[in-house]
Amino acid sequence: MSDERSCCCSSNDCCVEKSLTVYDKKDKWVVDEIHTSKGTVLVVSTNLDMKDFFEAWKVRWGIGRMDYKISPGLYAVGNPDQTSPVLVSVNYKLTFNALRKELAGLDCWILVLDTKGINVWCAAGKGTFGTNELVHRILKTELSEIVSHKKLVLPQLGAPGVSAHEVTKQTGFSIVYGPVRAKDIKAFLTSDFKATEDMRTVKFTLWDRLVLTPIDLVAAIKKSLIVFGILFIVNLFAAKPFGLADFIIYTGTVVTGTVITPVLLPYIPGRAFAWKGWLFGLLWTAGSVWLNGWFTSEFLLVAIGYLLVLPSLSAFLSMNFTGSSTYTSYSGVIKEMKTAIPLIALSSITGILLVLINSLLA
Repeated sequence: MSDERSCCCSSNDCCVEKSLTVYDKKDKWVVDEIHTSKGTVLVVSTNLDMKDFFEAWKVRWGIGRMDYKISPGLYAVGNPDQTSPVLVSVNYKLTFNALRKELAGLDCWILVLDTKGINVWCAAGKGTFGTNELVHRILKTELSEIVSHKKLVLPQLGAPGVSAHEVTKQTGFSIVYGPVRAKDIKAFLTSDFKATEDMRTVKFTLWDRLVLTPIDLVAAIKKSLIVFGILFIVNLFAAKPFGLADFIIYTGTVVTGTVITPVLLPYIPGRAFAWKGWLFGLLWTAGSVWLNGWFTSEFLLVAIGYLLVLPSLSAFLSMNFTGSSTYTSYSGVIKEMKTAIPLIALSSITGILLVLINSLLA
């Protein structure tokens, strides 16, 4: 790309070679550079390759999740000039990729904030997608010298973290909130920054919930290794060792709490996530105990123990999904935890004691 076509200043003499954003030269998604009066801006591809899809799959399963990020700074799509729109995003690469692939055929700037590799919604709640970071990034990139307008397009889900009037006061840039979903950004921009009601509506479909479950499932499996280690030690002294049936009922409980309950969330009666997880955990446990023939005097302790501890485990795992859901509020989560955690702890401790007594002393 020649300086004459890409330089945003009035003459080529004002262009400098300082890069406004640090990047790894192995990054294939960086395809070019634009020279501005304040430095070089990286041009990114709008096409995702197999590496991008593979990395996204790994992140969904919790592999390298906290390292999947890019350098904050200013990026470009196409061949933007001083009048091109500026979109604000985060340095969580999964989010960045979702945005850039929807910008094919457009010329625009992307101002990426340092959210420590966290997505927009969670970063807004944590404060990393916030007023201070946005102001800092505007000033550091000297954005006002690169574009002639004073308008930023922020993702709607980032609104809770940003004080729009404070950003305007400190930088002169006004804020327009874009659509909820990246796939609507092109229509939003081409309609003169007007969003339809559908663009503003937060949807949380079955597929949206399903793709969020692997990371909780993997985390639960990792913690379960400790449980299996304890059970292995107990089996060395147990009169009635834990066997395959116990493993299956426990594993089913983990899947119920981390996958089935979140997927069926809107259809399970009640409001509290802990209740929903407990209810489905109870159905699974009661069915498993019945199928194994444990509703007898010989297995009564283990049956009661499992009915106490396993639905509580499912309730606890389901409650973890509150951080991924659009159905909750911060105050609601705190209120639920204050009620649910003590009940879960009491039920779990009682159930574990009964199961161990049955195993060691029966």
